[in-house]
Amino acid sequence: MIVIFIVAEYSVFSVYGYWTQKKKQHLLGLSISGTGKTEKATDGKKMDLNIFDYMRNNDMEKEAPLAARMRPRTLEEVVGQEHIVGRGKLLYRAIKADKISSVIFYGPPGTGKTTLAKVIANSTSAEFTQINATVAGKKDMEEVVAKAKEIQGMYGKRTILFIDEIHRFNKAQQDYLLPFVEDGTLVLIGATTENPYFEVNGALLSRSIIFELKPIPLEAVRELLKKAVYDTDRGMGTYDAVIDEDALDFLADVSGGDARHALNAIELGIMSTARSQDGKIHITLEVAQECIQKKAVRYDKSGDNHYDTISAFIKSMRGSDPDAAVYYLARMLYAGENVAFIARRIMICAAEDVGNADPQALVVATNASLAVERLGMPEAQIILSQAASYVACAPKSNAACEAVFAAMEEVGRSGNLPIPAHLQDAHYKGAAKLGRGTGYKYAHDYPNHYVEQQYLPYELNGKEFYKPTGNGYEAKIREHMRRLRTEAKESLES
Repeated sequence: MIVIFIVAEYSVFSVYGYWTQKKKQHLLGLSISGTGKTEKATDGKKMDLNIFDYMRNNDMEKEAPLAARMRPRTLEEVVGQEHIVGRGKLLYRAIKADKISSVIFYGPPGTGKTTLAKVIANSTSAEFTQINATVAGKKDMEEVVAKAKEIQGMYGKRTILFIDEIHRFNKAQQDYLLPFVEDGTLVLIGATTENPYFEVNGALLSRSIIFELKPIPLEAVRELLKKAVYDTDRGMGTYDAVIDEDALDFLADVSGGDARHALNAIELGIMSTARSQDGKIHITLEVAQECIQKKAVRYDKSGDNHYDTISAFIKSMRGSDPDAAVYYLARMLYAGENVAFIARRIMICAAEDVGNADPQALVVATNASLAVERLGMPEAQIILSQAASYVACAPKSNAACEAVFAAMEEVGRSGNLPIPAHLQDAHYKGAAKLGRGTGYKYAHDYPNHYVEQQYLPYELNGKEFYKPTGNGYEAKIREHMRRLRTEAKESLES
């Protein structure tokens, strides 16, 4: 048997290079047997690596998709998710201290769930095993558990099991893991795009910390794309490509916080675009649109077009044109406008322009806002369309809006006029001596539960602020108030 020591020089036969990348060793003792396999002794155990397997793995890393090559390897490389991996946060401290407990990462595609699991794999001293719930079965889990018990017994090391798409496991499969998570045989890391409170076993949830990942911020996606284009180590820098600023902005915007989606588009653009006369590959806005199969809509979220579109949207609802309202809604959604912002504008329109002509409009708009927040896109577009079309078709009245504006103007002009004594609070000792509440007429003691008395300050006697229109339900409100006052007056006269 020949014993060799290989220094960290990367070459086809540099098996050390592979192990330094995986285990971060500076000097390795490798023995090559007649079988053509290399063996590495680590912590009392042997790990076999066939030289040809190494070469194949090395080639796979080079040929992996851009999104896989650009995947962060350390916490410092992770973009976005500062709310959970920012310096000093719980998960950051746990990973740095190598004290990770069972966790479930929940969030939209491309936000870094698998990335965080890989970061943990690169930084932990524990055994790290990964399975995908879309293809793994109970037999695979039994093998993982058996190996984990062996490692724990022989070397006293923990085993971290990362299950991607954990929501794909049925209840029985999830139940199988429970006792091994319970007794510490396994530390579970689950990743799911579905709400874990609906899709993951409650017993597993109670033993895990849920971390919700958010869509990656636009500026972070933009910087990631820029790095991918020009990085010669892990990115596409060797292709000598350049990307226009408007193409960069477009891809970052339409990615919706999905870094993988944006990186796939960049890779496709560079690989499929011919070189220009200057010898470079130019990623223009047109190329970016083709790669992501979406046209760029002129819609700057901080510019005039943003305000023009939302203005047209509101005015279309106010003007009772549901077709135009839905059209401008679609333009905003297509351009990636925040659905919560749109929902807020619909609620405002429901109160300001529909008001009591159809009180149900505000109920619809408010519930739409809640539903949009819980569901997100793409389903949110259906809810917003329902709410916008309802408000557009509802009878209109701005009487409630005008009433508060007029009242605000009056308060600004006349100040804090004295409140009539009979309306003032009388629930404290000595109030009666001050005349507070004296002479107040309890409305429910009178016909129609209504009685004439001075409610406004005496200086504003007879002042009208709310003037219901004859539209929709407000016509009934106006008639109701007219009847109350007429009958109360007749009652006094008789």
